[in-house]
This record gives sequence, C-alpha cells and structure tokens, in this order.
Amino acid sequence: MAPEPAVIEVEGPLSPELIGRLCERVRALLTHTGASVVVCDVNRVAKLDAIAVDALARMQLTASREGGAIVVRHACPGLRDLLDLAGLTDVIALTGE
Repeated sequence: MAPEPAVIEVEGPLSPELIGRLCERVRALLTHTGASVVVCDVNRVAKLDAIAVDALARMQLTASREGGAIVVRHACPGLRDLLDLAGLTDVIALTGE
C-alpha cells in the first residue's frame, strides 16, 4: 500500500526568503516519509500573489526532482486564476479538500 501524502501547512505572508525553506521542507517530507505527494494547504496564507505562485512552482519543481509532486489544497479562486495565468495548472494539482 502506498504511503499517505505528507502535508505542509503554508502560513502567513510569503516572502522570497521563505521559498527556499518551503522547498527544503518539501524535500525532507518526500525523503523521510516515503510519500510521493506533499499536500500544500494554503488556507492560512495571508496574501496569495505572484510570490505565492513562485513558491508553489518552486515547491513543485523540488518535489518533481525527488520523484514526487505537490497538490495544493484550499486554493481560492484568485490563486487558481494566477496559476492559470502563469500556465501552471497542468503542472500543479489543485484540490478543494
């Protein structure tokens, strides 16, 4: 049976400095839990903007380099629109749960 997805709750305002730490957290979760998917819950992100899109894109790139993927949970319509505008909806999976 495949391991359950790992979960990371992304909170607060995102900054370029925080993106590296988030990517490292994704890498660690994939490496140490045996999960192939990291669910990124963005429900508590204060501002969903271009920095959030950059963070998610980099987290997905990190996950794919480790043989995994991210799934974004609780993306508001505005974030969904930004991901679509950036051409990332085919790369980053979204879920409402």
